[in-house]
Amino acid sequence: MATTPEVGSAEEAPAAEEHARDALQAQDGQHGQPAQNGQHAQHHGYHARKADHLKRLRRIEGQIRGLQRMVEEDVYCIDILTQVSASTKGLQSFALQLLEEHLRHCVADAAVRGGDEIDAKVEEATKAIARMLRT
Repeated sequence: MATTPEVGSAEEAPAAEEHARDALQAQDGQHGQPAQNGQHAQHHGYHARKADHLKRLRRIEGQIRGLQRMVEEDVYCIDILTQVSASTKGLQSFALQLLEEHLRHCVADAAVRGGDEIDAKVEEATKAIARMLRT
């Protein structure tokens, strides 16, 4: 039985233009388009690549459904484990991309604003990295 190729093996980093555009949109700690109440809506670091991320997550979701199907069809254990490995790698790759975007956007914005917020963002990112390393 053929297995699904691993996801996220060669992902590129976000384009520099996206980062420059995000920096230009930064206004008093708020990013993006005006919300209904006239305030600016907050966009997270992944916002510029949201469609790409959703596509990637759907691919991973398909791999998980494939795992369920493999178990239902009594596929050989090692073949299932190979697919588990590919699915896990896809999730890890997605997590690393999301972390990079968080550092480039959220943490960098907090550094520009200064104060206690940068310490909180660095601590938050450090804890997220620690959780990722435990998996």
